[in-house]
Amino acid sequence: MITESMKVFTAVVELRNFSRAAELLNLSQPSVSVHIKNLEHEMGAKLIQRSPKRVQMTEAGEILYKHAKQILFLHQQAKQEIDDLANQVTGMIRVGASFTIGEYILPKIVAEYAVQYPKVDFEIMISNTEEVLNGVHESLLDLGLIEGDSSYDDIQTQFFLDDEMVLLLPSSHPLSQKRVIEKELLQNQIWIMREQGSGTRTFTDRFIEESNITVQRSFIFSSSQGVKEAVMAGLGISLISRWTVGRELEMGEMSICRVKGCPLNRHLSFVQHKKHAPSKAMEMFREKVFNLSL
Repeated sequence: MITESMKVFTAVVELRNFSRAAELLNLSQPSVSVHIKNLEHEMGAKLIQRSPKRVQMTEAGEILYKHAKQILFLHQQAKQEIDDLANQVTGMIRVGASFTIGEYILPKIVAEYAVQYPKVDFEIMISNTEEVLNGVHESLLDLGLIEGDSSYDDIQTQFFLDDEMVLLLPSSHPLSQKRVIEKELLQNQIWIMREQGSGTRTFTDRFIEESNITVQRSFIFSSSQGVKEAVMAGLGISLISRWTVGRELEMGEMSICRVKGCPLNRHLSFVQHKKHAPSKAMEMFREKVFNLSL
C-alpha cells in the first residue's frame, strides 16, 4: 500500500538515516530501501540523494514530503473515523417508518435514543409501508419500521410489536354505543380507507374479503390523520391502529368497538437490507426498538 511507502519515506527524511528509520518502523534496512525505490518508481522521479555521510531530499522529494505528511494525516483520520463508526455510537441513521409507527411510536423511541446517544443524527422518512420497503431495498434507507411483512427477498424482517386494530366510528353512528358488534352489522357501510401500499389498507382489504363484507361506498385518504378527520366528520367507518386514536377517544370525538369473534391484530416489523452491515449506532437503535416499552 502506497501509504506504507510514504510512512517509510517520511521517517527516512525526518531521521536522515536509513538504519534509524528501519529501527523505528521495525523493518530491515533492505526493506526500507525497497519502499523508497518503489515510491520513486511510482512518482517517476528521484526522491532522496543518499551518501555515506547524509541523506538529502531532492526537489521532487521536498514536494512529495509536504504532501505525504498531509496524506498520512488524512489516512489516519479516515481510519479513526471508520473505527469510530464501527465501535462508537456516532454517525447518521436513515430511518423509514410507516405512518402509524412514524407519527405515534417512533418519536418516543428517537427521543429516548437521542438522550442516550447524543452524537447520532437522524434522517426520518414517514410514508406508507410499500414506500419504506422500497427505500430499504434501494439502499435509500438504512432500516425501516413497517406494518406487516416484506415481499423482498433481500430484506430481513423481524416482528417487534403487536398492534391492535379497532373499528372506528363517528360518535353519531348507530353502532357507536356498542363495545362489541356482530360482523353482519358491517354490511353495506361506508368505509374510510388508506391508500394502496399502506399496511393499514392491506389489513382492511383482507378483513373485508375474508369476512365477505359488502362495501356500500369507500373514500380514500393517504394519512391516518385524514382517516380520523373523515370519521369524526361522520363520513364513514374505518379500521385503524389503536395507537392512533388515544387522544380522540379521551375527548369523546369518536368511538371504537371490536368485532365479535375477530381478533384484529397485526405485527409491526423492523426491516433492514440483508447485505448491509449495520453500524454500531444502528445496532443500538435496533436494541432500543426491540426493548420498547410504551
